[in-house]
Amino acid sequence: MAYLESHRISVLVQKIYVIILILALSCSGCQFRYILHAASNQYRLIRDSVKVEDALKGDLIESDQKARLRLVAAIKEFGEKELGLKKTQNYQNIYLNSDQPTIYIISACPKHRLDIVTWWFPIIGDMPYLGFFDLEKAKKEKDRLAREGLDVNMGTAEAYSTLGWFKDPVTVNLLEKSPVELTEIILHEMTHTTLYLKGQSEFNENLANLLGKVGAISFMRETYGDTHPFTIEAENNLSDQRLFCSFLTSLLEMLEFLYNSDISYEEKLTKREMIFKRSLKDFVDIQAGFKTDRYKGFGESGLNNAYLMSIGLYNRHFILFEKVMIGHENSVKNMLDHLQEISDKRKDMLDWVKHFSSPNEDS
Repeated sequence: MAYLESHRISVLVQKIYVIILILALSCSGCQFRYILHAASNQYRLIRDSVKVEDALKGDLIESDQKARLRLVAAIKEFGEKELGLKKTQNYQNIYLNSDQPTIYIISACPKHRLDIVTWWFPIIGDMPYLGFFDLEKAKKEKDRLAREGLDVNMGTAEAYSTLGWFKDPVTVNLLEKSPVELTEIILHEMTHTTLYLKGQSEFNENLANLLGKVGAISFMRETYGDTHPFTIEAENNLSDQRLFCSFLTSLLEMLEFLYNSDISYEEKLTKREMIFKRSLKDFVDIQAGFKTDRYKGFGESGLNNAYLMSIGLYNRHFILFEKVMIGHENSVKNMLDHLQEISDKRKDMLDWVKHFSSPNEDS
């Protein structure tokens, strides 16, 4: 048994090294160091994971965590059978180490434009953020970008997908989530594995956000019933998502109008601060309409373009994607099938979504 485990690890190491070598041929020195950092931490997660069935049988986790772990399997099965998400071998293992690294996400944007900075990598194309397992590395990159005169934002990620390159494990932090939030996260990441378009992050994230939200409602209804608190929570999350999307879209449109004007750079920076201040006041007013505290922390550390664009990456076009789903008989499976079909023919799928969702445009 020890030999078999050692052999599997050896094969995994070889696979990671081959991937790193392939990527290195297309990358600069800085890119390669970043990929090595990410790959080595991904390897550690996989290497130190245990089988879910072993975690459920033993005393490695608490009883409530075991319940959440069983729920992950049910969510995955639901996503594959009912939503048409791709079947994978993800979430068959669990990483239980207490030193599980937080993923720090760095994004940047010019102060006078809503043009998020991207980093190009082989296979996945342009990415609008960098993810670090090491806080000091993340801070160093944040400071470097700030010295270039950019707006910079540093956030954290609860989970991520390797898009089928590796068998993603469940991480112990997910077992601390509520059943509704856990469902959203798992379905979100499963969406990336099902349909992920190279260099089209805004399309990818808005689609995954939609499927996480509406999929959670469907799962809760089927699992617990229409009137269960979990179902109501999932429905409230969707309601709040729509309200926040409308607020965020309006804010970004005001900024775009300002940044596209002919006034000087200095004037734009002055007037954007006025928009930021007014928007934070407006947000206080709309909070009365929220049914959950999902967006409670918005703007607490102030606003800048990078912060807003990083949020917009997931939320800005939610309502448009929901219209696409409604246009496909309100069926996630039908929508995914159509998106899969046309994605090979369209270079910009977000542009297609915008046209499909507009009653004045021919889709």
